Amino acid sequence: MENVSILWADDEIDLLKPHIMFLRDKGYEVFTSNNGVEAIEILKTRPFDIVFLDEQMPGLSGIETLIRVKNLFPDLPVVMITKSEEETIMEDAIGSKISDYLIKPVNPKQILLSLKKNLENKKLISEKTTFSYQQQFRNIGMEISNRLTHEEWPEIYRKLVYWELELGQSNDSGIMDVLKMQKEEAGQVFSRFVENNYTDWVNGKNSDRPVMSHTLIRDKLIPLLDETSSLFFILIDNLRYDQWKILQPIISELYRVESDEIYYSILPTTTQYARNALFAGLLPTEIEKKYPRYWVNEDDEGTKNQFEGELLGEQLKRYGRDIKYSYHKILNLTAGRKLVETMPNLLGNKLNVIVYNFVDMLSHARTEMEVIRELADDEAAYRSITVSWFEHSPLFEIIRFLAEKKLPVVITTDHGSVKVDAPVKIVGDKATNTNLRYKTGRSLSYNRKEVFEVKNPADVFLPRTNVSSNYVFCRNTDFFAYPNNFNYYVNYYRNTFQHGGISMEEMMIPFVTLKAK
Repeated sequence: MENVSILWADDEIDLLKPHIMFLRDKGYEVFTSNNGVEAIEILKTRPFDIVFLDEQMPGLSGIETLIRVKNLFPDLPVVMITKSEEETIMEDAIGSKISDYLIKPVNPKQILLSLKKNLENKKLISEKTTFSYQQQFRNIGMEISNRLTHEEWPEIYRKLVYWELELGQSNDSGIMDVLKMQKEEAGQVFSRFVENNYTDWVNGKNSDRPVMSHTLIRDKLIPLLDETSSLFFILIDNLRYDQWKILQPIISELYRVESDEIYYSILPTTTQYARNALFAGLLPTEIEKKYPRYWVNEDDEGTKNQFEGELLGEQLKRYGRDIKYSYHKILNLTAGRKLVETMPNLLGNKLNVIVYNFVDMLSHARTEMEVIRELADDEAAYRSITVSWFEHSPLFEIIRFLAEKKLPVVITTDHGSVKVDAPVKIVGDKATNTNLRYKTGRSLSYNRKEVFEVKNPADVFLPRTNVSSNYVFCRNTDFFAYPNNFNYYVNYYRNTFQHGGISMEEMMIPFVTLKAK
């Protein structure tokens, strides 16, 4: 690598002339010092890219020099070189944030490898990742074109999320464009897959159907209750699978992931429908019929999901689990902090449910607030904000507390969201709902080829607000826009995160079980 400046500090620097000549022949600029004090003074005179530091030097030791270097230049990579293999020395060096650790005698190739690892790491990883995806591109494309099952689709989605996260660290915009096109193709095929199978799924006509919102607690949560004395069920509203994957490394410091599964949200992929179905263990019209006091229709006033705790209790009783449980819905920071304080009081419950609402609020705020839109301009930035929030949230404090108590945790969500970019024209009366990804009403006008149309809502267990009402859903990255003031409407909502329709991001969502380390 050309134009790289190295400072090598070693009290036996004269014995290292062959190594230094080797590096200079490779195009590196090498400066030398035989003690720590001089090394620090040299570092102050000009910028360096990396430091090689002998651990055993007279006067100011290597560890002491390292500490001073890091105080002055915290981002400067330092490679410690030592004759000793004592564990305490290695721990001291690592604790002082060294970039690499080499044991004497070192050969020139080891030095070169360390340089490449520390200075060209990102470039090498990027190139390797790009090459690996290029090799996988054709295979993924062939899989998408096959007649995939509900079990195979999550695996495709996992692969696409994996490459999106991996390639997101690359500066290769071209390969990201390729991935975006492949993801778009997958989204279109997935939408057709859902349209062809959804009615059969919710009607139970096919025994080979996925776990869905209304069967999640029965199929996944209740079996876990039989395995533990106390379980915490954390539902993060609107948490996509890619967002879970970037939170996983943080949580994995405290918990071991026992299972990382994907289940399917019902339609519409909104809180009113999907979350109520999840806690009730019933589809929307079944809730409306069996528990009319707990169901609020589209055109009714009031909160659409204010009885989740009650619905959960009814479901547990139906499956013979008359247990002690708690339900907490966290809508703001104050409520989160209060819950942290009361956590010890919940340990005697068989089940504790926590619904956390930040991610959903973030997606809506990004639409409505210019500053949030600037901060979360793209998918990567959106994920980054999610991580930043989580690391400083009461929710993370709660998870740390539970890890200390060695209690199992489930993390899931009710639906995801998708970044929309393609407007679909629709016309409706004043009673039509405002959601951008699905519409229901009696006087809807649209192009039937552009939507998933449900003429008879009863077929998919959706309530009718009027005898002539139907439902229409957007596919993939489409969103509904009214012809009146069309351009303004499209410019305002394009590239915002929405939910309610059919997409991989909205429908294929995480269900994760965690065991404390």
